[in-house]
Amino acid sequence: MYLHYFGLSDNPFSIAPNPDYLFMSPRHKEALAHLTFGLQESGGFVMLTGEVGTGKTTVSRKLLQELPDNTQVAMILNPTLSALELLATICDELGIKYKDEKSSLKYFTDLILKKLADNHTVGINTVLIVDEAQHLLPEVLEQLRLLTNLETNREKLLKVVLIGQPELQQLLKRNELRQLAQRITARYHLLPLTGSEVKEYIIHRLSVANGDRRIFSKATLQAVYQISGGIPRVINLLCDRALTLTFTSQQSIVRRHIFVAAAEQILGADIVEQRQGKQRTIILAGLFVVAIALGYWIGGWYGN
Repeated sequence: MYLHYFGLSDNPFSIAPNPDYLFMSPRHKEALAHLTFGLQESGGFVMLTGEVGTGKTTVSRKLLQELPDNTQVAMILNPTLSALELLATICDELGIKYKDEKSSLKYFTDLILKKLADNHTVGINTVLIVDEAQHLLPEVLEQLRLLTNLETNREKLLKVVLIGQPELQQLLKRNELRQLAQRITARYHLLPLTGSEVKEYIIHRLSVANGDRRIFSKATLQAVYQISGGIPRVINLLCDRALTLTFTSQQSIVRRHIFVAAAEQILGADIVEQRQGKQRTIILAGLFVVAIALGYWIGGWYGN
């Protein structure tokens, strides 16, 4: 409802993983570079982890855009599957025809391995991307490892990208999955944005939507970082609600108090107060350290 009011051509703070809005912070660039490098290596697995809302899925969409044209991709978005269901889903994604009455692990595995070999013969790379991979069962992960056993003298015929929350790291430390863990050629953990990156992130998304970068006041931008913790998805939710409240009150700029009110509606007043208080504590602690250092310096100067 606020798009026309603020002169925006699109919703700049949608939580949909649109790669056009991907803000390539140094961390996101490193994450994308790790995935790209890993897929070029001879190993079978690459892994991207991060807290909820840090932009993992959006990075994966950007990766899809940058894959060579001779790549066939199978995407698993719901990994809460049995080993048999996973293999059937991979067949669906790769366009492999199969007969339901013959369904078995061996039947599906043979079909997939034949598809991988056929793709390799005609120069097609095959990539499997599994989102929310922390939900994979150990036996399902082991089945994925077995699929990557098909290889030439130089490379695996199936490359697997595992994307998940930090729990995925713990899952792969299990003893029965040590063989798979050893096959991960590149891994990266995506951290939240810093304070300066949050400002750049908001300006970037407003620019993509042809908006005025001054819609958010400086004080508001500081509050965004304090309350969101630098999590892009939370930033989007809070900024979207703040723009709605600003439009409702017919203001031209998102002021700090309006943003805080929006955050309280989304997160709850207790959480907002807690995060603002934590930030104030950090600032006061920093000032205290500076004051002590300054006192020592002045004392030393007078002592000389």
